[in-house]
Amino acid sequence: MGKTVLIVEDEKTIVDILKFNLMREGYDTLEALDGLTGLELGRTKDPDLILLDVMLPGMNGFDVCAALRDGGSTVPIIMLTAREEESDKVFGLEAGADDYITKPFSMRELLARVKANIRRRSLDAGMRGAGENSLKLGDLVLDLNAVSLQKAGRTIEVSQKEFDLLTCFAKEPGRVFSREELMEKVWNYDYFGDVRTVDVTIRRLREKVEDDPGTPRYIKTKRGAGYYGGE
Repeated sequence: MGKTVLIVEDEKTIVDILKFNLMREGYDTLEALDGLTGLELGRTKDPDLILLDVMLPGMNGFDVCAALRDGGSTVPIIMLTAREEESDKVFGLEAGADDYITKPFSMRELLARVKANIRRRSLDAGMRGAGENSLKLGDLVLDLNAVSLQKAGRTIEVSQKEFDLLTCFAKEPGRVFSREELMEKVWNYDYFGDVRTVDVTIRRLREKVEDDPGTPRYIKTKRGAGYYGGE
């Protein structure tokens, strides 16, 4: 069975272009022209990836993304936005999106990001099925089978990308990862992607796991080099 991409976009012309190119690459597609329909399809059809526009009738893309994450969905979400403001890109990532791409976009770049995110999700599933169990980073416990995180016995809700970042740090504590390395390991991007995505995700993750995000214990910064796992 082919992988399914849910397109949530209110411009029919863009939907048709995306559908044509995705199907040519072997993907099945679902389409929604408004936010509420997109949310319903995201909840009930279990797509392998969602391309989610920001400006939608009925319910905007940020709210759709947040609602899916609040409901426990870990499906990769790439936000499509015509906005250039940095705050909008950050807001999308903080709502739980895995990445964003700004219109007008290169179809080659978009397809590469779709492929990378779907491949990463499949690799994660394969690792969980290969007998992996758990990892620890200080008093953080990562259950690789359930994709869940606990701190001192308390469950902390994290996105798939946040979990994958912690996994990197827990597997090699003390090793400094550059932003480019993390983009490749966690997002599966080589020359595609904005390294600021890493910074935003790290900041969001620190707010969830650190007692004092301003003085992190678990995710530390090596100035000019990158990030590493502590404790």
